[in-house]
Amino acid sequence: GNFDDAQTGVKRIFNDAAFNCHLKEKGFRLSSANSINWGRLVPQIVYYFSAYADLIKKKQIELGEQVNFVVPTGNFGNILAGYYAKRMGLPVHKLICASNSNNVLTEFLQTGVYNRQRQFYKTASPSMDILISSNLERFLYYLVGGDTKQVSQWMEDLNQQGKYFVGQERLAAIKELFWADWVDDKNTLETIQTIFEKHRYLADPHTAVAWKVSDNYRSQTGDPRPNVIVSTASPFKFNENVLAAIQGETSLLGKKEFEILRLLSQITGWQVPAGLANLENMKVRHDLSCEREEM
Repeated sequence: GNFDDAQTGVKRIFNDAAFNCHLKEKGFRLSSANSINWGRLVPQIVYYFSAYADLIKKKQIELGEQVNFVVPTGNFGNILAGYYAKRMGLPVHKLICASNSNNVLTEFLQTGVYNRQRQFYKTASPSMDILISSNLERFLYYLVGGDTKQVSQWMEDLNQQGKYFVGQERLAAIKELFWADWVDDKNTLETIQTIFEKHRYLADPHTAVAWKVSDNYRSQTGDPRPNVIVSTASPFKFNENVLAAIQGETSLLGKKEFEILRLLSQITGWQVPAGLANLENMKVRHDLSCEREEM
């Protein structure tokens, strides 16, 4: 299955009252490390204030000056943290949503229609390979002033019909807050290469999506405000795509995963994170798999 299958299964397990009761009797309580857990969003809010403080410290902006944040996102978690930061008073002009070919969020933020009935793509930026964005429901709550019945109706429409529409008036409110665009794999890999050649900065595919969308925003709107690109992962987690982007597909021929890690480090001068490098000599501890219906 894909990410949506896994996340949907996890939610069902979390909401299984009998199973949770059984776990409680055994002294366990389930939690999640991804952004369906509010605990994931809380520290992310801090990033936005920290980045803003860095801009002031570097004399890039004056206190109170508005900036834009460009966030690569599929589950609408990190960018929702940015929205909370704005609600808390951070001077944010636009939250710019960057998507890959699974551009359901881009379409929603541009049209007000959320439609999960579309082809699912496996891309070079897999953390955004999502068609059901959990945290959007949290944003909708604020969009309708806490009208939980309306939010529940939209979620029911999504489950039953595969889509919902928030209406033109609410779409106008969304566009005051957000701007959105998407990037395919070809442009993602080209952007990784361009960033490295110009700046000697090694970007992972998700960061590259945000970088390209940032360029698109600037060229389409002419907005002169600073754009803060939210970089999201180590490029070494996506070593094959990153090496192919800067050295070409032939650089991968005949090489195993950890060889590619070392080669990427040698070429760029960037150090492989210890957590990844140490995996090479570790035993495989888990190999159980199941069909998505069997979770």
